[in-house]
Amino acid sequence: MLDKHGIAKRIAKEIKDGYYVNLGIGIPTLVANYIPDGINVVLQSENGLLGMGPFPFEGQEDPDLINAGKQTITTLPGSSIFDSAMSFGMIRSQKIDLTILGAMEVSEYGDIANWKIPGKMVKGMGGAMDLVASAKNIIVAMQHVNKAGESKLLPQCTLPLTGVKCIRKIVTELAVLDVLPEGGFLLIERAPGVSVDYIKNATSGRLIADENTPEMDLN
Repeated sequence: MLDKHGIAKRIAKEIKDGYYVNLGIGIPTLVANYIPDGINVVLQSENGLLGMGPFPFEGQEDPDLINAGKQTITTLPGSSIFDSAMSFGMIRSQKIDLTILGAMEVSEYGDIANWKIPGKMVKGMGGAMDLVASAKNIIVAMQHVNKAGESKLLPQCTLPLTGVKCIRKIVTELAVLDVLPEGGFLLIERAPGVSVDYIKNATSGRLIADENTPEMDLN
């Protein structure tokens, strides 16, 4: 199965030349390091940046340059820095071609819960609700199961929802899955060495899977 860098590397293959892309907190931020050569994309951070580069090397961090998750970042030639009002104007007017988000749970109907666990401290919704309501295309980067080994791909989400019927593709440490319009997870690819049966056992929601589902190509 994949580690978080493997998930990010697979998602980077979904990015097309010319895209404007928003990277959410967590695994999605790693995607910036794996954008294929020859692909020209503009990465947006909702705290007010267009033209985000890869993470800085140790010792080269600038504490004034951070992403929405408060991680130090780099900028690329031609990047722009602006206020949050303009940033969310871009998001709400659907100027972003692809949004990549983390999630705690996703339902078989494409509902997403990614902002709050009841009883635990939370800083706020952040940009998650605007992104899921406005994005043209959303890919979720997440772990297939939680620390207790319980599936996070469910018939229905149990945590407070961020958005309803808005997710179309999920990449986990085990698989790439599409969310079907009528409901259900369609297995597209499996992680190297991971069997279809293993993915079935790790998925609580309805899974449509072919025994001949190919392995991911991470090269």
